[in-house]
Amino acid sequence: MTIDYLIIGQGLAGSLLAWELLHRGCKVVIVDNGLESASQVAAGLINPITGLRFVKTADVDSLLPAAKIYYTRLSDFFAHNFYHEQTMLRIFRNPEESNNCKKRLTQTGYRRYLGDITEPGHPVKSLLTPFGYLEQKQTGYLLTRPLLTSLKKFFIARACYRSMEFDYRGIRLGPFLGWQDIMSKQIIFCDGYRASHNPWFAWLPWQPVKGEILTLAHGNDLPGKILNYGNWLIPLNAHTIKIGASFDRNCIDNKTTQQVRDALLKSLQEIAPQIHTTLIDQQAGIRPCTQDRQPFIGQHLHHPQLAIFNGFGAKGSLRIPWYAQHFADVLLKNVPLLKTCNIRRYETYFTGQCCS
Repeated sequence: MTIDYLIIGQGLAGSLLAWELLHRGCKVVIVDNGLESASQVAAGLINPITGLRFVKTADVDSLLPAAKIYYTRLSDFFAHNFYHEQTMLRIFRNPEESNNCKKRLTQTGYRRYLGDITEPGHPVKSLLTPFGYLEQKQTGYLLTRPLLTSLKKFFIARACYRSMEFDYRGIRLGPFLGWQDIMSKQIIFCDGYRASHNPWFAWLPWQPVKGEILTLAHGNDLPGKILNYGNWLIPLNAHTIKIGASFDRNCIDNKTTQQVRDALLKSLQEIAPQIHTTLIDQQAGIRPCTQDRQPFIGQHLHHPQLAIFNGFGAKGSLRIPWYAQHFADVLLKNVPLLKTCNIRRYETYFTGQCCS
């Protein structure tokens, strides 16, 4: 079989890149081992303004419109609404947060994302807001698991999906690039945090981070909005919520823990002490984060027929649509790859190792 691109991994990065290349007329095959990925576990939260200082995500003015358009097109194609735009209530935890927010509201480019501040003394249904709260705009969440399931069925129906473990040692670099019965112009690794063990790209400064989230049932006594109170809460429907997420850079596995469960529930109780919840599910995933929080995209320094499209971290739902289109332009139109995501920014880290 001769194709244009062999894509390794069917998380959100691999799926959207494959979708983009297929719709541009390329022949693509995706190889995935079927194990649960961070994309499947992720809540898909999209939040343009984050952190204690209310910092606007870099390039969000381009990333967010691209994401909305992309997910709308996918929703139309599959007749399923994958992206839900929903207001977020940012509950201030101290006066400093409130003051930081007020300063941001005076700065150009923030008003489109930050709404009105409600001062203390005007509580929200079932919530404690002793320092007030803010309405954040243009926030929402992506239903990542249903989207990936729909895309997998799409790929299978077009005979461009293989469920198997990818063996790096099976790559044949020359005279023609190959793997098993496939001859390809390029192999693109979208293998999530596992890329930190990928013998071709392990030299990059990865910082994988484990995160756990809970799915809870409740008695319809919360406002139907996304909440941010140090952790986040997403209302899936009138009686079901997701809360999260933990950040663990030391224990990199997919095991859930009682310690994190207790901490997430305690954090929720601090802002909603009257709420009664029942645990439905607890999940853990590993985010493919990078040292500088920018994606890792580009060709291997010694073997340009091998490439990577990875490292989107906790903001994958927001970033990946724009970058999938950009990388497709790089591959098909010779558009220069942005320096901020190009793996060549770390070429001094490269030791010349390869798969043996």
